[in-house]
Amino acid sequence: MKRLVSAVFCLVSLSFCVSTYAQDSDAKLKRWLKRFPDADTNQDGKLSTAEAESYIKQRQASRSKNVGAPRVFAVDPGWKEERFPEHAVCYKSPDEIAKLYAKQLEGSEPVVRYAKPSDGSLRIVGNGHSFMAPGYKTFPVIVEAAGLKQPPLLTHTGGGMTGSTRYKWEQENGIFGFDGKPTQKLLSSIANSEWDAMMWGPYFNDHPEYYSCWIDFCLKYNPDMKFYLSDAWPQLSQLNEIPKSEEKLTPEVIAQLGEERFEAYSKIINELNEQYGDRVFIMPTCEAMVQCVKYFDEGKLPGIDGIHKAVGNQERSLWRDQLGHLGPGLDRLEGYVFYATLYGRNPQNIPGDIFEDSQFPNQTLDRRFREIAWQAVLRNPLSGVVDKNENGIADDRE
Repeated sequence: MKRLVSAVFCLVSLSFCVSTYAQDSDAKLKRWLKRFPDADTNQDGKLSTAEAESYIKQRQASRSKNVGAPRVFAVDPGWKEERFPEHAVCYKSPDEIAKLYAKQLEGSEPVVRYAKPSDGSLRIVGNGHSFMAPGYKTFPVIVEAAGLKQPPLLTHTGGGMTGSTRYKWEQENGIFGFDGKPTQKLLSSIANSEWDAMMWGPYFNDHPEYYSCWIDFCLKYNPDMKFYLSDAWPQLSQLNEIPKSEEKLTPEVIAQLGEERFEAYSKIINELNEQYGDRVFIMPTCEAMVQCVKYFDEGKLPGIDGIHKAVGNQERSLWRDQLGHLGPGLDRLEGYVFYATLYGRNPQNIPGDIFEDSQFPNQTLDRRFREIAWQAVLRNPLSGVVDKNENGIADDRE
């Protein structure tokens, strides 16, 4: 089955070129050669960094022809400079930023402010695309059911690439593709009020600098903030070809795709944490979806009829389209992962039914989603959640 798994190291939302990994270990090049012998173009029995990088670029170009979110796109070379253009909004004073945003709003309040909650609730800003939308919808409902009075999320989102951290930074600052035409929503509030956390959705070909710009700006005004990146989930685009039946989508194949994702994400998260200390974490939705496939294979997801609607054509599938959007009811799972990661609490300990519609997912499936979310958060070493005494509360938050 592993022959189905492609060498897509520019994964769904966050990836690096092969040369980056190759610098780390010759052993990885040997593993890639074993999995992808066609990459050895000169047939000398060894895979060079150049051969590996060329092979991946060819596969990227092939996949970029598919309908959906663009995987290959031009990025302004200004991202490689030490500073952004001097007219970037981020270089202005908090008062200047607020006044600039007020003009955009035509007189409306340009700064969102919340008093510090007394119950441990978090004040959160965020961005992201349609993969984040389900969780952004259910997360506040789950937090409220847990007895917390979390202020409303302040988000700046968009579809596909327009929700990426890179795109939103350019847009809010009025630089590069938005030169001199900033469209703010977050910068004014971040600079002029207190926040506890920022959430991100990933995108293809992401690089550390697409996140560090946000971190630098946030820490300038809120030095205790923490940052959380969703790692999305495995996608059909990681395969050599779209399978004709779900028999090919075994738990082993999906787990392999998840491992590739983890290798890519761990690289960028570790680099950011080396720079900023341990304040950047993964919201492990990928691990949760890998576990869902395993549970489905074992008959432990009552009401779920298939793995991928684009393959098996079942309405109640884990994924609903070829792009990889979540199927019906899976918005709860994503919300539970968000809650478990940011608050370090087991969603299984929230009493009763959380959502009004309990027909689907039914109570049993909803409880299973809570279980999967907590397992995923504990298993992922980048989530920041450890519960050694198994009381359902992260050890550092008791």
